[in-house]
Amino acid sequence: MNEWTHFNLIGSSHAFAKVKEQINKLSRVDATVMITGESGTGKELAARAVHYLSKRSAYPFAPVNCAALAESLLESELFGHERGAFTDARMASDGLVGEADGGTLFLDEVDTLSPKAQAALLRFLQDRTYRRIGGGKLRQVDLRIIVACNGDLQALVRTRQFRQDLLFRLNVLSLQMIPLRERGMDAVELARVFVDRFGRQYGLPNKSISLVGEKFIRKYSWPGNVRELENLVHREFLMSEESQMHFAEAGARMDWIGQESSDSNLSELSFREAKQKAISEFEQRYLREVLARAGGNLSAAARIADTDRSAFGKLARKHGVRGILSLSEIGG
Repeated sequence: MNEWTHFNLIGSSHAFAKVKEQINKLSRVDATVMITGESGTGKELAARAVHYLSKRSAYPFAPVNCAALAESLLESELFGHERGAFTDARMASDGLVGEADGGTLFLDEVDTLSPKAQAALLRFLQDRTYRRIGGGKLRQVDLRIIVACNGDLQALVRTRQFRQDLLFRLNVLSLQMIPLRERGMDAVELARVFVDRFGRQYGLPNKSISLVGEKFIRKYSWPGNVRELENLVHREFLMSEESQMHFAEAGARMDWIGQESSDSNLSELSFREAKQKAISEFEQRYLREVLARAGGNLSAAARIADTDRSAFGKLARKHGVRGILSLSEIGG
């Protein structure tokens, strides 16, 4: 097993080899890194690889999903608090920053931070000093910052949704994770690895991917990238009663999507525009179908889609697809 398999960064394509080469370079220096790329391309896996290949590997890697941090609790979660600082503060807490001292703090979906959270992060980045909530002592940590985002931060800066000074602090070194559709035969290689992994996980007889199945994997655009591929292989492995996996149902769905797209005069668009249009149409149809199956409940739909509730909600807002909240989410 090579080190990249250990990090779950699997693929032999020339394009992905360049990504791994860049990860090696980033691991040898200690500056802040910004990782960009579509959802499901492996940004957190890349961040972990940068950390564990670096001189900080003996210290913690602390991942933070910024989209899941409530603004009211953000500073407490990041910087900790003293005992009694607020009603539920029964014990003092180091916070994620204190826990990551010596290692790496990974801020995923940094583009979702509120203005208040952005200001707090910028203050910390100036000199890596902070105070616990309710405390007066100024503390300092030695850690590396790696951030990741799905969106275009430059565009958010132009619309005043993201601070330009914070972007300058974060975008010292950069790594672009490429989508699975641009990685050639890597999708087939990944699928085979997933089949082997699920066989061991469930203690079931080995299965293989048929030629028809491989053709589907090569031709499909994978808008959800590696995460979507893994979920599809997982379902097919468990549900298929044959020793070979054909992905027939998924392939038929792809043909239907392709037929719909062909009715839209795509030849009048550039390749980039046509690709974006097809992905957008797929996302909208998928959102509506999953929400319909979930009775309009966003949290239930996110569980069906096997994705994070905040990420699913953000995608729904992007396309103007509305759902409903559960009673627990609205305080019922």
